[in-house]
Amino acid sequence: MLFAIDRETQEVIVSESPKGSKKVNFVERIALQDNKPLYEAVALLTMLTSPEHFDTSTFKAMDKVCQLLYNKHKGI
Repeated sequence: MLFAIDRETQEVIVSESPKGSKKVNFVERIALQDNKPLYEAVALLTMLTSPEHFDTSTFKAMDKVCQLLYNKHKGI
């Protein structure tokens, strides 16, 4: 799963990309009010991609948190 924040609509944009593919498929949008922990986790993940904060191990750990929160949201 791939995550992004739409700050205008205050939504998490969820997409997926099959392994080895360059194609990204839209999955859904989740509003801030529907899952605040996921929104805040994705916002932090996004901040971690800035050059002054980027650390691969921290990014991967936060991505796992986002994946877990999303799976919990979906009831997986």
